[in-house]
Amino acid sequence: MSNIWIATVIIAFGIIIAWGVARFFRWLSNKADITESEFDDILVLSFGKPITVGILIISFFFALGYIAIPAEYTWILESKYLNALYIALGAWVVSIFVQNFIGLYGRWMADKTESDIDDKIIDFLEVAARYIVWFVAILFILSYLDINITPLIAAGGIFGLAIALAAQDLISNFFGGAIIIVDKPFGVGDRIKIEGNLGDVVSIGPRSTRIRTLDYQLLTIPNSKVANSIVTNYAMPDIKLKIKLPVSVAYGSDIAQVKKILFEICDHAVAHSTYIIDDPKPNVFFLEFGASSLDFMIVIWAKKFNMSWEIKDWINTEINRRFTEVGIEIPFPQMDVHMRE
Repeated sequence: MSNIWIATVIIAFGIIIAWGVARFFRWLSNKADITESEFDDILVLSFGKPITVGILIISFFFALGYIAIPAEYTWILESKYLNALYIALGAWVVSIFVQNFIGLYGRWMADKTESDIDDKIIDFLEVAARYIVWFVAILFILSYLDINITPLIAAGGIFGLAIALAAQDLISNFFGGAIIIVDKPFGVGDRIKIEGNLGDVVSIGPRSTRIRTLDYQLLTIPNSKVANSIVTNYAMPDIKLKIKLPVSVAYGSDIAQVKKILFEICDHAVAHSTYIIDDPKPNVFFLEFGASSLDFMIVIWAKKFNMSWEIKDWINTEINRRFTEVGIEIPFPQMDVHMRE
């Protein structure tokens, strides 16, 4: 049998084996689909195509040994190039496994959160992991083939440094978003105050957090600034809100009567308003003798953090009505001037 025929038989045999292996992994994939675990699906997906392609390439490599090739190309048959092929196939397996492992279990964890920033982080990690695996594999292959990789590493380091400097703000915002996801100081829908800006969180993105103010203006704040700022969250540890309403009456007013009326207003608000809760119970305090008034403070609890204005409007309207009915004066700043002759 001539060498051409032997090479043909080797290639044909390799194709048959590759076809059989592909069928076998397809059968394994169907079996893995009916199991509860997803890990076996990842293993089958990771090894299926690399092994099939590897069998085809290796069969062609051995077939070349029976074909007369020009002397200047005989280096192709050296065993180190076959070993380099094994390294590349191994990198292919590892890259598929790592990418799918991050995608599967990362998204499983991301689905437990309301924000979509962690989904974007998973997308980034999937791509980054694949490129890192291949970059390391290529460096290893070049080193194995006695190719000097020092200039490549130096160029990669300079390139990476340039990219890092150019994308410094982008990277800091990206990791700031990751810190927000991990630390969870607030979530979408929470009312927060940051650097004097009060509003409801609309979205948490990979670069910025968007807040809708009470004036319905949309603020976009870089995540790096959010991660390094003091944030007040009015929705945590729960959504109720403590509201303080100062009340002043004129000197000479009956303190006991004022407190009685204020308590009655609070009780009526709890019973008839949809904004106020009775646990904790409302309270009234006589705080001080002011310059022109007797100063009280109502402490009442809103059912939700975004109801403060409605409650203040309701309570103040009732205070004005009841004080007018009984003749309690609400003072204004004034000064008594005494003239001497």
